[in-house]
Amino acid sequence: MKKLIAVLSLVLGVSPLFAADTDYPTKPVTVIVAYAPGGQGDVFARLVSEKLSTIYKQTVLVDNKPGVSGTVGTRVAAKSKNDGYTLLLGQTGEITVNRLLMKDMGYDPMKELVPVVLIGNAPLIMLAPADAPYNTVNEFIQMARAKPGDFSYGSVGAGTPGHLSAVALGLGAKLNMVHVPYKGVGPLLSDLMAGRLQAFFSSASAAMPQIKGGKLKALAVTTPQRMTSLPQVPTIAESGLPGFSYTLWGGLFAPVGTPAAVIDSLNREVNALLAQPELHARLEADNVAVPKNTPAEFAEYVKAEAVKFEKLIKDANVKLEQ
Repeated sequence: MKKLIAVLSLVLGVSPLFAADTDYPTKPVTVIVAYAPGGQGDVFARLVSEKLSTIYKQTVLVDNKPGVSGTVGTRVAAKSKNDGYTLLLGQTGEITVNRLLMKDMGYDPMKELVPVVLIGNAPLIMLAPADAPYNTVNEFIQMARAKPGDFSYGSVGAGTPGHLSAVALGLGAKLNMVHVPYKGVGPLLSDLMAGRLQAFFSSASAAMPQIKGGKLKALAVTTPQRMTSLPQVPTIAESGLPGFSYTLWGGLFAPVGTPAAVIDSLNREVNALLAQPELHARLEADNVAVPKNTPAEFAEYVKAEAVKFEKLIKDANVKLEQ
């Protein structure tokens, strides 16, 4: 039978791989999220899995496997069987950054995982205490230069997008600032509000309630374009650092060797889901950009992100213990 399928496929111009996988999936699919529930990646995974379950008429489960900056869950996904039934909701850190800062992870995400589809791209917001004497990035830079070593910024860990955004600002503006890592956003925001920190590059979801409540103020956003919900807040690129672009992105990845037909099916269905007005509006309301993309386009994007972070980490001499 396999030989007959192969012969017919050659005659009809269809690959045997595609012919064998047109009925995917035939059993439940698991999407691993390498962090605890509630984060941006978890939101992406649950939005997509719920809809895919209906389309595929198979259960698509979200499995949270947090630990060690996302390496625990990512390792499980990378070492899973490459049949399309175990996927990863991969994000900036666990795909492009951790490998540059951590030794002996036991896997290489750039070699053992293949991009399937980019789901969303979320901005970071540069926050400052509400009563800080600076209201713009330029004013922040001028004051930080005048007091080298006195300005500090918080993050939820070395190598996180918030940390590296601050590193990029410091490098580009030639600032000498102190990095203060926290184990959670709550204590960090409390210290920022109290003025014990001078800045924090936050996710929009964590920042917006504080901005609206007048407890913190937004100096800039890290995306190339302004946020629709904060149109008065400029980008950092507009504020004197052309080309500055750091985001929280997330997308589906599969173990290397996963059949192309499976990857194409997932890409096609997820893009169709993201184009639905209801889902598109829901993500845009959270200031998430939803770009339509092919697996090849997503792969090029990941490569570009990897190159960007490699240069930043090398130029700034970033170490995990910072």
